[in-house]
Amino acid sequence: MIINFYLRYSTISGQSLFVIGNVLELGNNDPSKAKRLEYISSDFWKATIEINTKDIEILDYSYIFREEHEQDVYEFDDKKSIDVSNKTTKEITAIDTWNNTSDSRNNFYTKAFQGVLLKEQDQKKFNSPIQFTHEFKVKAPLLNNNEVICILGGSNDLKNWNTEQPILLEKTNNWWKVRLNLNNTQVSTEYKYGTYNSVTKKFSTYEAGENRILTNETSDTKALVLHDGYAQIENISWKGAGVAIPVFSLRSKNSFGTGEFADIHLLVDWAKKTGLKLIQLLPINDTSAHLKWTDSYPYSAISAFALHPMYLNLQKVAGKQKEEIVGPLQKKQQQLNALAEVDYEQVMEVKTATIQKLYFEQETLFKNDIGYRSFFESNKEWLVPYAAFCYLRDKNNTPDFNTWEHNFKYQDASIQDLVSPSQKHYDEIAVHYFTQYHLHLQLKEATAYAHQNGIVIKGDLPIGIYRYSVDAWTNPSLYNMNAQAGAPPDDFAVKGQNWGFPTYNWAKMQEDNFTWWRLRFQQMSNYFDAFRIDHILGFFRIWSIPLNAVEGILGHFVPALPVKLNDLLEKGISYNYDRFCKPYITDDLLYQEFGDEATFVKATFLNGLQFKDEYNSQQKVAKHFKENGDENNPIKNGLYNLISNVILFEEESSNQQAFHFRISMEQTYSFQQLDNHSKKQLKELATDYFYYKQDEFWKKEALQKLPGLMRSTNMLVCGEDLGMVPHCVPDVMEELSILSLEIQRMPKKTGATFLNPANVPYLSVITPATHDMSTLRGWWEEDKEKTQQYFNEILGQNGDAPFYCEPWINKEIINQHLRAPSMWCIFQIQDILGISKTLRRENPNEERINQPANPNHYWRYRMHLFLEDLLKESEFNAEFKDCVESSGR
Repeated sequence: MIINFYLRYSTISGQSLFVIGNVLELGNNDPSKAKRLEYISSDFWKATIEINTKDIEILDYSYIFREEHEQDVYEFDDKKSIDVSNKTTKEITAIDTWNNTSDSRNNFYTKAFQGVLLKEQDQKKFNSPIQFTHEFKVKAPLLNNNEVICILGGSNDLKNWNTEQPILLEKTNNWWKVRLNLNNTQVSTEYKYGTYNSVTKKFSTYEAGENRILTNETSDTKALVLHDGYAQIENISWKGAGVAIPVFSLRSKNSFGTGEFADIHLLVDWAKKTGLKLIQLLPINDTSAHLKWTDSYPYSAISAFALHPMYLNLQKVAGKQKEEIVGPLQKKQQQLNALAEVDYEQVMEVKTATIQKLYFEQETLFKNDIGYRSFFESNKEWLVPYAAFCYLRDKNNTPDFNTWEHNFKYQDASIQDLVSPSQKHYDEIAVHYFTQYHLHLQLKEATAYAHQNGIVIKGDLPIGIYRYSVDAWTNPSLYNMNAQAGAPPDDFAVKGQNWGFPTYNWAKMQEDNFTWWRLRFQQMSNYFDAFRIDHILGFFRIWSIPLNAVEGILGHFVPALPVKLNDLLEKGISYNYDRFCKPYITDDLLYQEFGDEATFVKATFLNGLQFKDEYNSQQKVAKHFKENGDENNPIKNGLYNLISNVILFEEESSNQQAFHFRISMEQTYSFQQLDNHSKKQLKELATDYFYYKQDEFWKKEALQKLPGLMRSTNMLVCGEDLGMVPHCVPDVMEELSILSLEIQRMPKKTGATFLNPANVPYLSVITPATHDMSTLRGWWEEDKEKTQQYFNEILGQNGDAPFYCEPWINKEIINQHLRAPSMWCIFQIQDILGISKTLRRENPNEERINQPANPNHYWRYRMHLFLEDLLKESEFNAEFKDCVESSGR
């Protein structure tokens, strides 16, 4: 069979197009072997292949755009296909429309919409003859109830524009389609799509725009397939609302001192009752590095794939058969469940011990479980190393594999021997298989229940990995272990953030086409319909902090184009390494920083006005005060300030002298003591370095990674694009249709104090606060000047702002966000409960989930209400549902 591909696409010299598909002639989906198209005209490119249809019925294909020295650009996967099963057809011509990834309508073909929100129970078939001359395909994801797509045109076969008898299309996968025999249609005719109400039997409306043109060049052995892109139907503005909460924060009468996957069922019931369409969770991966409360940080997982054992419901694992194991724990369960916050260590201690008992009681049955065997085979690539890691962590009493006596370097053969069923310690390995399998079952059950009730589950993809994790142990070359990831200073963390994670070795990851990332996305898609990319800016550049630093302020962006020595000299700056790259210390500064302690500090930590070698880094200073049991001594922070009192960081890997600016350089004592000329010239260079010089460079970095990773998943993708955002970020996110994050108290417009929700883009998620911020009520009390401004300017109220965020204020802010034009509006559950005088927590400061300025924050917030009781609050639930529905969400 001969297949002709015609693609509508306008190009310029040096650009080319390729078609890729599931046959040898189209490269068998290998981009390097794709079929090149020929330029026909300013409107069309063409390729012709001849295939043997003996072993194939459906030809799946898509297009690639290439330009010299640039990344390949793929169209959004809209499942273009040609049915080649009819053996009497000798030639098929496909006329196609490129599907740009920036088209916002593509989001409605993601898993969140097609699998849950727009899932059609009954897809009626109207017309599907085997023999046909033309197959029309068009997309229209958002239609009114009972509407279907129809087609009309200027020929007898196309009903001569008679809206009383339109031709109805059927819905299959992404496409509305119809097969027609148009043998009597003239060589060229016009046609259009429209909508038709299948209940009232009435034509609704034509699509907008000019008529489409049909060229009829078919016969009994030829057929024409038209992928016509999107029907130009006036967009129905789809908007939804959701609730955000960490799993550990859920509280039910059946949970065990912490939220569990089983509790998601109750949250789904409440979301449905209040008109919400989405539940957003924080990361749910295993973080149990030390089995201490410090493991409560959900963004520091020991595995990017394993789920956290604390979320396992013991009763469901035990069942009625092993009730005697969990029955005696009832008193402990009630005690932990009554606590205002999560007691991480007690919960983990009880659950770990009980899981082991349940494993030994169910061992034989478990190992012969067909479901478990299937799970193991599908997940063994990460599951086996994870189980081995946990065993070695416990055996060595540390996750720091560098200190292990054996297996400190991962070798597959040695690990396969370690986990062999013939080993005496095999049960200590297999208990982790058992745990992960039951976590998988419970989470799948919860998400399936959500889908049955029309609720989307949104996950969270951490940007980093824990330094002593399975991932770092098994593939250390994928990470820069000599660096720490973090974030530059902002209003919420004035010294920046140091997450302690190694940064990514993107060049190494690219060698296998980012396989590790693709596997992460695929693993998430087992459970989630949408996900938030934590710190999406990390795909453009990451804030990299040297290992000898404690505070994030000593970092710089990587990759970044450095400032060269010549740049400094050309500006007339008298460069001196010691003056610019080392801490600039004077007696005056010592007195400013330490007062009467200045003499002691100078004698103890300095040689003259330079640090002694044993104290010349923040980590060395931190070690000194820790060893002396004096970690809260204010001198420590003063020394940190001295160490960060620099202007430039020298780039070690550069063959010529090159530098990165210390952020907020102009605030340093060192900068302030320079001459006015040097200050002016350095400030100009720094402004260019941070805000202009890197922009195109960072854009290319992101486009090397994100498009391919997004093609590996069909989840709806949202990006957390907060902080110091390069100019190129919004462009890239728009190009890839990634939803942005919009927060009223963190406006992206320079000089603005607040964001007006009415001005956010459609492709966005708007929220009053994230887990890293105070709740609405907590924020209201933090800065009375800002609160007053907000009360008058944003809420439009006269007079003095109330001291507390009263329920009516909280409700008005919620409503203001619900009315925003964004696709999604998501609230922390604390902010939703804030509209009720009786249900809100008494002290809003107890509702904060995280303090990002504190790297040792204990993540332990729990709802103060049982979900079962919240479901019974009919008046409140009805009030909130009215807010949601009256906003059109």
